[in-house]
Amino acid sequence: MTGIHPRAIVEDGAEIGEGVEIAPFVHVGPHARIGDRVKLHPHAVVLGHTTVGEETEIMPFAVLGSPPQHLSYKGEPTTLEIGKRNQIREHVTMHPGTVAGGGKTVVGDDCLFMVGSHVAHDCILGDKVIMANNATLGGHIVIGDGVFVSGLVAIHQFTRIGNYAFVGGGAILTGDVIPYGSVFGNRAKLEGLNIVGMKRRGMERKTIHALRAAYRMLFADEGTLQERIDDCEETYGDIPEVMEIVAFMRAAKDRSLCLPKA
Repeated sequence: MTGIHPRAIVEDGAEIGEGVEIAPFVHVGPHARIGDRVKLHPHAVVLGHTTVGEETEIMPFAVLGSPPQHLSYKGEPTTLEIGKRNQIREHVTMHPGTVAGGGKTVVGDDCLFMVGSHVAHDCILGDKVIMANNATLGGHIVIGDGVFVSGLVAIHQFTRIGNYAFVGGGAILTGDVIPYGSVFGNRAKLEGLNIVGMKRRGMERKTIHALRAAYRMLFADEGTLQERIDDCEETYGDIPEVMEIVAFMRAAKDRSLCLPKA
């Protein structure tokens, strides 16, 4: 059973799944695809070539799929792909991709986007990401699973944030954040590991101890960073979580790594 209020606008061509609830004054564009059991609250807007996964809830005045804020965009049919069971709160904005950036913006499953947060063009977000109030992503950002982005954070375009990292409130982030890392401050610096997040995830104590020891090795004063990465790989090659950090650091290309204070 699908319920579309008579005062909602659902344009011809839109695909609406089973059990969808569309409230008054909602606007769904002609190329949108709305999955099963999605709820759109009053004044929510879904435009462009946007796909919304099943059981996602979109609150008032959220605008999804409007044209990207990029001067090169000329109306191409680029996409915004939103996964399942997401909570998208009031005044959230998400934009589709650009041709130059690969043509799509992707949001994973089970994420929470609090009031006023923004996902820009060509961003790729994993599952269970939380963005608090007014957190803002520039274009081409890649965010791993389980990342928490606190309120009023601004993240520079092309930045990568590894799985289960934490970005503290009000941070201006211009460098890549290692998996499980924790960063704070204006021109944010790496302050350690996201221990709270790892415990909440149920990570074993021995793994957390290994990550702490690897962190100290990676960011010690002795040797070059490349030498410390090599030493870490040799010492902790049997710890998948540590190897995840090593692989992330080796893959750095567009932005410098976010490092601890000198």
